[in-house]
Amino acid sequence: MNKIHFFLLLLVIALASCSSDSFKIDGDIANLDGHTVKVVFRGDSGVVEAPAEIDKKRHFTFKGASEQPVIVSLLNYRNEPLAMMVACNGDHLKVKGDAGKAMAVKVKGNRLNEDWQLFRDEHAAFYGDPNPSRLDAAIEKYVREHPAEMLSTVLLIADYSDYSDRAKVQKMLNGIEAKARPESLIQTLQAFRKGNSHDRLPRLMTLNLFKHGGDFEEIKLTDRTTLLSLWASPQNDRAALKAKLQAIRDGATGKLHVIDILTESDTIRWSQTIADEDWPHYWAPGGPLEQGIQLLGITSMPWYAVTDSTGLVVYSGPSLDQARKKASDITH
Repeated sequence: MNKIHFFLLLLVIALASCSSDSFKIDGDIANLDGHTVKVVFRGDSGVVEAPAEIDKKRHFTFKGASEQPVIVSLLNYRNEPLAMMVACNGDHLKVKGDAGKAMAVKVKGNRLNEDWQLFRDEHAAFYGDPNPSRLDAAIEKYVREHPAEMLSTVLLIADYSDYSDRAKVQKMLNGIEAKARPESLIQTLQAFRKGNSHDRLPRLMTLNLFKHGGDFEEIKLTDRTTLLSLWASPQNDRAALKAKLQAIRDGATGKLHVIDILTESDTIRWSQTIADEDWPHYWAPGGPLEQGIQLLGITSMPWYAVTDSTGLVVYSGPSLDQARKKASDITH
């Protein structure tokens, strides 16, 4: 399940217009802790987060609306992923599986969903490997061999990990036929590249992320200087990072807000990793391309950013020492 980037949780994909004014998802998921299925997607009016209706036989149903296809995510009560799928008005999607095998839940109802699940099944070992290189290679091969398939775009944007060579990513994207390259996804990548430009510093006023142990929350970045610490597993030196972040925060004598952000889809070890850390922890389902975070131009992990009290990004890069210096310059 590693490296299935949940930024698609919030991303509209323009595939085609659908005929009716709603879509429907129903199905059965065994071994569902808490007997809850939460549905999250970005619809026509913004982010939708709502529980599905579950009957006594644990059959769930959900009815939503989006004129353009969207990625719909199903989460359990701990906000852990169960499945994700493409849906738009007119679709009726059937879901079946086991909550103990997250992201292996079967989705039927349109060709893209079924092809996407087939790719995951065929490369299950790669998705479970902490080293994403094998999965990246498989995606590169698929993109080269299937330039007319929408799945090539979805895999490249959703499941591909190595954005360090942006020219390479852009070349792969350009190799996909126009009809299989939704403009909304292209604009996302353009924003991602622009965010790393030194010619124009971005400004982040707020971020909307999942709070650990909670739900989506709006984070205001305009009340004081903020240090964003973004990471993905594995983090073997987490204890050393914790000590450094603690020293930076203590040295700012209350003038610095530290925010920790997980930027990958695998949240299974999240609680264990951040144990005993007393600053806020959030999850960016969209990873480096999450709305807002994409402006930071992330090319590797871990990544650090510093914003001043107006939301201006004064540093964005892989060096904690440089982030510390920028924060110190502002708070002292």
